[in-house]
Amino acid sequence: MACILTFVEQRDGKVRKGSLEALSEAKRLATAAGWDVCAVLVGSGIEGEATALGSYGASAVYVVDEERFARYSAEGYAAAVRAAVERCQPEALFLSATALGRDLSGRLAARLLVGCIPDVTALKLADGKLEAVRPVYSGKALATVEPGGAKPVVFTLRPNVFAAEAVGGTARIEKLPAIPADIRAVVREIVATGGGELDVAEADIIVSGGRGLKGPENFALIKALADALGGAVGASRAAVDAGWIDHAHQVGQTGKVVSPSLYVACGISGAIQHLAGMSSSKIIVAINKDPEAPIFKVADYGIVGDLFQVLPALTEEIKKLKS
Repeated sequence: MACILTFVEQRDGKVRKGSLEALSEAKRLATAAGWDVCAVLVGSGIEGEATALGSYGASAVYVVDEERFARYSAEGYAAAVRAAVERCQPEALFLSATALGRDLSGRLAARLLVGCIPDVTALKLADGKLEAVRPVYSGKALATVEPGGAKPVVFTLRPNVFAAEAVGGTARIEKLPAIPADIRAVVREIVATGGGELDVAEADIIVSGGRGLKGPENFALIKALADALGGAVGASRAAVDAGWIDHAHQVGQTGKVVSPSLYVACGISGAIQHLAGMSSSKIIVAINKDPEAPIFKVADYGIVGDLFQVLPALTEEIKKLKS
């Protein structure tokens, strides 16, 4: 039976939210087409996580559980996913459009000699074939792409766009044979700089700061509001280039593309490169003292005022509501 194969990303042995979204979307499409849903999970000590994937629609989970794959290996992971592709012969291969997913998807497409459609925001079936919608021209237009050529076509799905839904069910767990990949580059250590903070790429709420903060010390105002809302801290390129905050927080065309339920832009004018990274957010709130700032053109709610007065007051009110 035809199937959709989803690569399930894990970090520190825990499945990432974006992969559950991709798996759920695979289930919805496969149900409509009468196809099957398979998943491939690569890591170390992750067999317990594989079992839970059945509740998100996977009928079969291919597991590669080796110590050398505890951390991401481009060569090793590509070889593992390719082995799963050879096993189930899928119509399509889904990955979440995280940093890892973007890196792995291109490598897989090259090895499999198939097409790759990145940063997909909508998928549908048309005459038994998958069609994808993705933003183009910095988000100013949407392109509908009908892939052709060899299968499986590789799709990366933008995080926070598709819903992750537990539908119940169990999956058949199948361990793939040891991967004979000659891994030349090995990740020895991952140094976390965010202090356990949420990744903006997967956060449901993001509070971002820009040049209007006037200095790195004022990102404390952004963090206070983000903590009150239970969200992540983002930043514009101007703030990152000034050295006020790490690049991992950058939202925009040269940073991370995000689609949270709530995006709060503080002191960000709204350059097209920044809008390309966050304009698909479900609710956008802009705080800026310039009423002509371009950010207000895409905002659902706008506050024209001094962010140094607005942010503390807003944070305090949110804390009162939650207390």
